[in-house]
Amino acid sequence: MSPQHAYIRRQCEGKLKQLAAHFPVVVVSGARQVGKSTLLEHTFPQYTRIVFDPIMDIENARSEPDLFLDHRKPPIILDEIQYAPELVPAIKRRLEKDRKPGQYLLTGSQQWGVMKLLSESLAGRAAFLDLEGFSLPEIAKADFSSPWLERWLKDPVHFLQTPCKKLSLPFPLYEQIWRGFLPETEFLPANLIPDFHLAYQRTYIERDIQQLADVSDLQLFSRFFRLCAALTAQEINFSQLGRELGITPQTAGRWLELLKATFQWYEVPPYSGNTIKRISGKPKGYLCDTGLACFAQAVSSFPVLGSHPLWGALFETACISEIRKACRLMQTPPNIYHWRSHGGAEVDVLLEWNGLFYPIEIKGKTKLDKNDARGIEAFKKNYPRLKTAKGLILAPVETAYSLDKEVVVAPWDIL
Repeated sequence: MSPQHAYIRRQCEGKLKQLAAHFPVVVVSGARQVGKSTLLEHTFPQYTRIVFDPIMDIENARSEPDLFLDHRKPPIILDEIQYAPELVPAIKRRLEKDRKPGQYLLTGSQQWGVMKLLSESLAGRAAFLDLEGFSLPEIAKADFSSPWLERWLKDPVHFLQTPCKKLSLPFPLYEQIWRGFLPETEFLPANLIPDFHLAYQRTYIERDIQQLADVSDLQLFSRFFRLCAALTAQEINFSQLGRELGITPQTAGRWLELLKATFQWYEVPPYSGNTIKRISGKPKGYLCDTGLACFAQAVSSFPVLGSHPLWGALFETACISEIRKACRLMQTPPNIYHWRSHGGAEVDVLLEWNGLFYPIEIKGKTKLDKNDARGIEAFKKNYPRLKTAKGLILAPVETAYSLDKEVVVAPWDIL
């Protein structure tokens, strides 16, 4: 987030402070430009901050890690730690002598290499916090005390009986999806949003990819990224990915791992129970941000989204992202799956929490009928002995209501 913009509170601030109060190292990871540095600087203004660079050896941190730490006493923020992996063993040696909490706050934009080294070397001494783009409550600057998802999981009946309140968002639905949820896009005028996304793709995605692996044809990789955007909210088929671009399924899989390593892509695993042979075993994949997906698919402005063939997938991508963000705030997050039978019946999201399953469908329309709940009904028929809560459909509606006695409809932007 640019320094000229007013700081927008993040829902994870409380958890971040709690982690820093009990662990000597806290690692905040996530994609570029999701606000990791801004979050740490705002939450811990008394900490010194050092930003590492892929080219320059800042203050000889890579060549002389112990000397660097001798001159940079904690508490300290070490930004983009993947560019100075030599510091990790040096930090470990210091923690063996002093395990005082809150000494080192680290950020990272890559899941490979140094992040794996951190989890292995600092096991038991480091806590990890994943950060994504803004959530809807953050954009609306709303009260964070009672997230809707946790209320739903704890008591679906009471959730419906409570009067529905919607978030007051600065942009209408199509524009919010088109802008995406990276912090900077909340402040830019609409005509500059494509410029931001172009710079993001060039500066961050392609640069990080080059540092992680030897991708000789960046133009082909850019086409691969655009293809992934077109396939967001679909089951992953490496053969299809490769066939579309004339690359092998192995290369497609490796490139997808690169996108995952830079937090640009994530997957939701399939649920399988006793009828495992009848259930598709493919995960569903999602691009990290709907704004990047719109740019990659050359959606030039938000008014066209309503009739765009990708609208349903983009709306699902946005809703899944909100669910993931809400789950991460919970003390014990639910397991997240999707479900699809070979006959075509599917449930977009299946949450498992305290031995109970919560099926959630996502529909990017306002007029709903019982046909929109067929996936939930099919899931319950396939697993009659499974403890399953009432089904939920998230949609761009104005208020929550019962579709029938087993399914509830709720606004996707509910408070």
